Amino acid sequence: MRNTDILIIGGGPAGLAAAVGAYEAGARDILILDREERLGGILKQCIHNGFGLHTFQEELTGPEYAERFIRQVEALSIPYETETMVLDVSPDKVVTCVSRTRGLEHIKAKAVILCMGCRERPRGSLGTPGERCPGVYTAGTAQKFTNLEGMMPGKEVVILGSGDIGLIMARRMTFLGAKVHACVELMPYSSGLKRNIVQCLDDFNIPLLLSHTVVDIRGREHLEGVTVAEVGPDLKPIPGTEKDFPCDTLLLSVGLIPENELSEMAGVKIAPSTSGAVVDEQLQTSVPGIFSAGNVLHVHDLVDFVSEEAKKAGANAWRYVQDQLPQGGRKVPVEMGFGVGGIVPQFVSEKAEGTVSFMFRPRNVYRNARVIVEMNGKEILSKRTMILAPGEMVNLSLPAQKLQGLDKADSILIRIEVPQA
Repeated sequence: MRNTDILIIGGGPAGLAAAVGAYEAGARDILILDREERLGGILKQCIHNGFGLHTFQEELTGPEYAERFIRQVEALSIPYETETMVLDVSPDKVVTCVSRTRGLEHIKAKAVILCMGCRERPRGSLGTPGERCPGVYTAGTAQKFTNLEGMMPGKEVVILGSGDIGLIMARRMTFLGAKVHACVELMPYSSGLKRNIVQCLDDFNIPLLLSHTVVDIRGREHLEGVTVAEVGPDLKPIPGTEKDFPCDTLLLSVGLIPENELSEMAGVKIAPSTSGAVVDEQLQTSVPGIFSAGNVLHVHDLVDFVSEEAKKAGANAWRYVQDQLPQGGRKVPVEMGFGVGGIVPQFVSEKAEGTVSFMFRPRNVYRNARVIVEMNGKEILSKRTMILAPGEMVNLSLPAQKLQGLDKADSILIRIEVPQA
């Protein structure tokens, strides 16, 4: 059995930033494990720009952004092992992994940081009726085909879902000569960033059909077309609104699922609202010494926020190893009020230090709204915004002086207040 101070599972943007954050905090015995051949995670196939504006104050492509952190890791001589599959994580922080070069082994860590990222929701989870024919792909799979493998999935395309990957693939497929007939979204609003709607759909005259869904998939040997229908307030198709789209490709951009199988093996509690770990303000899970960050914790909209969060997890993991992280005491639950979904963290320790950061997604589109933080029924923070939308995360920073009396609080409530008509 090998030993290490900090073991990081995942070599994508979160894992790389966590390693840098731990090193900058003082850690030297760090190990990154990644199952892929090269570091960088999903960013390797994200060749579009728009990354790095917050972190590096310049616009980068996904591979360029990943390369910045890979160079930092290598410059700091932080060891990493690729093509290494983690099979198990125990509550006492023993990680079981396997690789071609080292075989099956166990690694005992003083702290573990979970950075496994997320996966796309497949067709099987949708229950869409129709044939099980070739030609139906997740948007990320199509992105890998086009950007890494140099292969075109098809020429006549319909996209189901308006997540950011789907929007970006609408533009990418158009660049490559395909005809994108429509982007079909079940909800009355898009789940992607506004800038992606403008740059990827509007600029190429690709229709965005809100409150619509695919109700039939046709084809035997290969996809021949799909039927799209409008849905009502109950999200059920409205008879008589069906419209056929001949196509050879259907791309699914219907949500991301955090990869938390290893988290559950370690005994980490999972939050139903995020499908990620339950964490406190230090990003420590319900298992002491195990931390979580990035899209395995909750699905982010910008990779810059993933890096910022993961650096914090790395620094706090080292503080835990040094026995400098406040432990014990009561944890005050963070409650989701009107309009708030997927809040992180779910608890704040009564011994919380410094600034506490909260992130969440609005449940709907709200205009001229206020985001309010209350403790014991008293408003301690208010932030007014022109528009809130599910496609863009809300970030709140609560200064330490606002948390006076936290040790006597029953809960912290975060809610959205909209003006009355």
